[in-house]
Amino acid sequence: MRIVVVGGGVVGVTTAYELNRRGHQVTVLERHEVAGNETSKGNAAQRSYGAVYPWADPGMVFKAVPWLLKQDGPLKMRMPPSVEAIRFLFATLRYAWSPGLFGLNRRAMLRLAMHSRERFLALEKELDLAFDGDHRGLLHLASTPEALAGYRNVHTLLNELGIPSRLLTPEQVREAEPGMVGPGPLYGALSYDNDGTGDCHLFSQALAKACEAKGVRFRYRVEAENLVGDDHNVEAIAITTAGGERELVHADAFVISAGCWSDHLIRPLGLALPLYPVKGYSITVPLSDPDRAPVSTVHDDNYKVVSTRLGNRLRATGFVELADFNRDIPEARLATIRKSVTSRFPGCAELEAAETWTGFRPMTPDGPAIIGRGPRDNLFLNTGHGTFGWTLSAGSADVIAQLVDGEPPAVCLDAFRPGRFSE
Repeated sequence: MRIVVVGGGVVGVTTAYELNRRGHQVTVLERHEVAGNETSKGNAAQRSYGAVYPWADPGMVFKAVPWLLKQDGPLKMRMPPSVEAIRFLFATLRYAWSPGLFGLNRRAMLRLAMHSRERFLALEKELDLAFDGDHRGLLHLASTPEALAGYRNVHTLLNELGIPSRLLTPEQVREAEPGMVGPGPLYGALSYDNDGTGDCHLFSQALAKACEAKGVRFRYRVEAENLVGDDHNVEAIAITTAGGERELVHADAFVISAGCWSDHLIRPLGLALPLYPVKGYSITVPLSDPDRAPVSTVHDDNYKVVSTRLGNRLRATGFVELADFNRDIPEARLATIRKSVTSRFPGCAELEAAETWTGFRPMTPDGPAIIGRGPRDNLFLNTGHGTFGWTLSAGSADVIAQLVDGEPPAVCLDAFRPGRFSE
């Protein structure tokens, strides 16, 4: 079949790869000049297969207000908030207070994540991609005894699902991360032993080139305007090129992986996708002393900042901010990220010289991504992955390709069904 994938981020590119692998003729439409240049560009660099969880977490509801008021708190909101932000928060509260939903969604996300890990390993075995990738685990630090006690419940859940993890003492943490000599409080950690790392931006570009070599066509600097068809099928997608020309791109099937911009294509067809652009920040800097840097990924629960080793670089990421599509980078956000790194890995890099980034994670109000058939027979959705697009991309690409070919998906997709928000 001729298939159009809308979106050239990591989810769109991995989707194109899986569809091409199955023999389809694939065209990717991307509004940037290269692949992986939006949300995929400066994310946390962690492929956290064991650490995925839904956004609508009932345990976080009562922490939200203190976090908003605390200067270094991980949750921020632009004041006054927009109507869209308020609507998204109220929807989040509704899902967070739905009995049992968080646990069901978490299990569903974990199963998809472990499938994604399998697909990543297979993909990396088939293709020689340079993206500073590794699978050396993730440490979720405990800065308080209460945090460590909470990790015991997570450890039990992971064991139940057969996902390797360990509870570590402070001494074991420092053995695993010998560069962590900073004064930050430490009572232990939960180790996600099978989790991975990698530069999502480099991966997306490398995989796009590999796809092009296999016949996938990438059309950059084009804007997807609207889908054209009848009540049963999409016949084409209208685009605007960089030169301003309007064009119809015809295909047999369409996959929407346009992140925060997916809703404007789908809503006119009668299905609203309540995606909100949850803003995050990161710094990336060359290591000045690799021995003082993280070995893999370390989540500092004290500041809710993730520090990841990418070859000879450090990536540190933090914050969830509700500010719509505001791309400003306040110095206060960067200062908090630097505080976290210094409290754990002092002297590893010249943090003031870091490259800075902000981007928007396409978040659903309940948390799971939107994966499945859309409101037309030949339309498929693979979008809304929130903070876990890098982690879930390979797995969600595989299952959406299975759906396109009429096969049963490798994992149950009930939690990810596109129409759940109107039920």
